[in-house]
Amino acid sequence: MAGIFKAYDIRGIYGKDLTEEVAYRIGRAFVTFVGCKKVVVARDIRPHSEPLFAALAKGITEQGADVIDIGHASTPMSYFANGTLGADASVMITASHNPAEWNGFKLCRAQAVPISGATGILDIERIVTEGTFAPKAAEPGKISAYDILPQYVKHVAQFAHLKRPVHVAIDFANGMGIWEVQTLKGIITWDGLFETPDGRFPNHEANPLHHATLKDLQEKVRKGRYAFGVAYDGDADRAGFVDEKGEIIPMDLITALVAQDVLATRRGVIFYDLRSSWVVKEVIAAAGGTPMMSRVGHAFIKQQMREHNALFAGELSGHYYFKDNFTAESSALAILSLANIVSKSDKPLSALIAPLRKYFASGEINTHVSRDPQAILDELRKKYTDGHLFELDGVSVEYPDWWFNVRCSNTEPLVRLNLEAKTRAAMEAKRDEVLAIIRK
Repeated sequence: MAGIFKAYDIRGIYGKDLTEEVAYRIGRAFVTFVGCKKVVVARDIRPHSEPLFAALAKGITEQGADVIDIGHASTPMSYFANGTLGADASVMITASHNPAEWNGFKLCRAQAVPISGATGILDIERIVTEGTFAPKAAEPGKISAYDILPQYVKHVAQFAHLKRPVHVAIDFANGMGIWEVQTLKGIITWDGLFETPDGRFPNHEANPLHHATLKDLQEKVRKGRYAFGVAYDGDADRAGFVDEKGEIIPMDLITALVAQDVLATRRGVIFYDLRSSWVVKEVIAAAGGTPMMSRVGHAFIKQQMREHNALFAGELSGHYYFKDNFTAESSALAILSLANIVSKSDKPLSALIAPLRKYFASGEINTHVSRDPQAILDELRKKYTDGHLFELDGVSVEYPDWWFNVRCSNTEPLVRLNLEAKTRAAMEAKRDEVLAIIRK
């Protein structure tokens, strides 16, 4: 059980770190900590999600809370159900993009407000470890089944404003995108890859961040006539995109396009991941929005969005957050936004993206370090005092023609660099300069 309580969720290898007994105890601890009375519970297609559901629900109901079982569902669907059904908490049983032997729990309060390590996961771990549960209820809670999909379908459809038909290719990776995409039936059309549900993920890892997993999608798009291609992760709260030529689109540029669609009908704050290209901020402002920078991590981003009543936020990892889905992810809405944009243009997606590729980015470069990562941040602070330095997440420094961000991993001696410049030569020179300090 040690080590399964993470910064953003609970996750471990089934049968080893995460067993039915642990799930049962987590159910009891969850109700003890949150004090909830009505809990939405959903699960992904992994074979062990079923026994984990039974054990978790037993723990929840023994504490007197009711379980609304929405069955197999994407993570965005679980967030929507949490907010729509008047629940005061939810649990999504999934290990997201992790391999098939993994499973876990994503925890939320009412209105899909996430519970992170800092806001409750460590407290739940303590209750589980110490066994300090509240007394079992005299009358246990009840389990009732509910099909949330029809309401989610109706909700997503109201944001469709296509001017012409859009046909796409979608790699489902045998995961929960098969459920999430049902919202788009009758709005767009698609040809699918790996669209048989299989929680063993037999074809490839369900992780669009790893470009190797996109090869099948790229090949399909290049052989057909598609507006673009989509790749889901395992629980469908993330999506990766390729253009009509099969070229991978950086996820910060997707943020810029989705922001344009969101801002087409209203004005407001749009958050962008601090690792994003300068062009994202420029596009948001040009579309009439108020660009604001977010730190990395879904719990932080959602909190910032709520504080500023933001309409949308995009993260470099492929998470796209919508006020319209209780300030949580909806890959269906992200796909729909791209379809809206493409349908209104006489240009293909690659031509819409081309003007956004105006700067030169290093990509995220991870370095395992032997010295204290905080000492590296201190050295960077001293070295770059002539730039605009801020510490929203790690150390960021901006100059007129380049910028960088360096962050430390919370779990290992790892330092992450993202850097961008107005020319390739400047990017490469400054990248090597900063890396020399990191790797000294």
